[in-house]
Amino acid sequence: MASHPDFVRYVAEQLREAGDIRSRKMFGEYGLYCDGIFFAVICGDQLFIKITPQGEAAFPTLPKAPPYQGARDYIWVEDVDDREQMAELARITCGALQRSSRRPKSRRRGSL
Repeated sequence: MASHPDFVRYVAEQLREAGDIRSRKMFGEYGLYCDGIFFAVICGDQLFIKITPQGEAAFPTLPKAPPYQGARDYIWVEDVDDREQMAELARITCGALQRSSRRPKSRRRGSL
């Protein structure tokens, strides 16, 4: 079941305290970006945020589930009305994702 644009707009509005939230339609569903960092998906009118060690530590009781069949688990945010919790999880997750993307890539020995 494809997500409704109204739900996507509502979630983006709820997340506005985390940063500049943008959505992008992907295969009938939506990807979410915060300040240019891909951090979540909306599938079937449900919000799923990427798992990071920092996000898990801050919100250990939030359930995890795959957003679609064959996907790896994400943190499933059941209560999209809890603006503070969602924004905090988004900030923590994006901070962790940004730091991990800055690490230099290791070069394989013997490759040019």
